[in-house]
Amino acid sequence: MLRKALFRLFPGAAGRLGDDEKDIDFLKTQVLQAKLPLHIAIIMDGNGRWARRQGLPRLSGHSEGGRKAEEIVKFAQDIGIKHMTLYVFSTENWRRPRDEVEGLMNLLVEMFERRLQDLVDYGAKIRVIGRRDRLPQHVLRAIIRVEERTRTNARILVNLAIDYGGRDEIRRAAEELAKKALLGEIKPEDIREEHVSSHLDTAGVPDPDLVIRTGGEMRISNFLIWQSAYAELVVTPVLWPDFSGRDLLLAISEYQKRDRRFGSLRKFS
Repeated sequence: MLRKALFRLFPGAAGRLGDDEKDIDFLKTQVLQAKLPLHIAIIMDGNGRWARRQGLPRLSGHSEGGRKAEEIVKFAQDIGIKHMTLYVFSTENWRRPRDEVEGLMNLLVEMFERRLQDLVDYGAKIRVIGRRDRLPQHVLRAIIRVEERTRTNARILVNLAIDYGGRDEIRRAAEELAKKALLGEIKPEDIREEHVSSHLDTAGVPDPDLVIRTGGEMRISNFLIWQSAYAELVVTPVLWPDFSGRDLLLAISEYQKRDRRFGSLRKFS
């Protein structure tokens, strides 16, 4: 059923896929012949549902999701993706049960500390976006360590969105611009889109070309709502812990078939 669902999402792959290794080799060959997205953002949904289907506690799903995030970053880097943004913990996730939130925070620290050397060796530069004023101190310390250790890496830049919400991000950017206007550093009428972009958490990073949502839900859930204005959205029913390099290639393949006009008319030869 899952295979058929993927074929419905990506019909070009139907009838050409064999075993997993052949699938990946075939798809990799295909996507590398076309233009790759420069920046891929992922809403990593489905950890809890995955755990429930396995008869495991929800935190086991989040733990497996963290392992999967590392795997997918490495795979993306290997095929030439330069920027990734992963939705780890939203501003709304604080509403979850206290024990789950505490468990998630501890998993973050564990992930940073256990996988730090792998990230350094793999050339990934890690940057955490979102609010930091509400994070526990032990999480903040882990974030600072991983950012410092990876700051000179350049093979792939990975934004981890933690205590992040798109509306909150825009609110904070507007607040900073308002302060500058009050100080006379900028006139309100002179504020342009680039001023807003430069005050977002992702300043200096190209907007995502492709946003992938796992788990089948058809919404962006307050994720990169300014930056994703012209991103291509691909939704897959695959739960995040089951997401694979093959699924990433399928999403990229679908992206490459889209006609990206950015509001203009199609050019005919």
